[in-house]
Amino acid sequence: MSAVFIHNGQSNPENVTVTADVSRELIGNDSLGSVEVIKNLGNPDGKKIAYVVGVHPLENDTHRTFLNLMPTMTDLNYCYDVYVINVSEDFSTYGQLLPDDQPGRQTGQDLALKYVYPQIVNGSYELAVDVHAHGGAYGEHNTFVFSPVSGSEGEKLGQNVSGSTQNISYYDPQFTTSGPYLTVPLNENGVPAFYFEENSFISQDIKDLHMLELIKAVDNLKL
Repeated sequence: MSAVFIHNGQSNPENVTVTADVSRELIGNDSLGSVEVIKNLGNPDGKKIAYVVGVHPLENDTHRTFLNLMPTMTDLNYCYDVYVINVSEDFSTYGQLLPDDQPGRQTGQDLALKYVYPQIVNGSYELAVDVHAHGGAYGEHNTFVFSPVSGSEGEKLGQNVSGSTQNISYYDPQFTTSGPYLTVPLNENGVPAFYFEENSFISQDIKDLHMLELIKAVDNLKL
């Protein structure tokens, strides 16, 4: 299977090979942007896990990292659907604007709630992972997972991922804007969900290392 590449800086996978098992489907398209799902990566007979990229489009370096690596993985235990959000607004890269001024931030959240949430909550998924990045706002917490619903199964699974990796900690930020648009309602309606956060300003080889740790740790969860 070929790798996935980003189109015009956005999280738009242009080169996913469609096979007898792997498919691509446009599930949303309006003035805000579009949402696509890549289905059945990994083991098509395994339990289903959803990944989401593009909720905050300025964080596209981490989305790109995930989309380039995930389709290359082999011998996975679970079946993975990847939801890719592309906003219509122009944007650049994380760090050039203050977080409150990020173009497309609210738009991506609205697309997640409108198109991605219904698909996942009704899709018989065991877990959802929302991939994000940050600009170093969390001090020494560069690479971490967390669930915004305390005591949830999503929190438990996130802690299990952190506990099985060398470089991914579990850290609960005091505030997140996107929680109410995806991970909170998923946790509250039967689908465990957590975030993955990576520092946008670390080197690409370290991003790759951390993303591979995430993918492997998720795939080794007992679901």
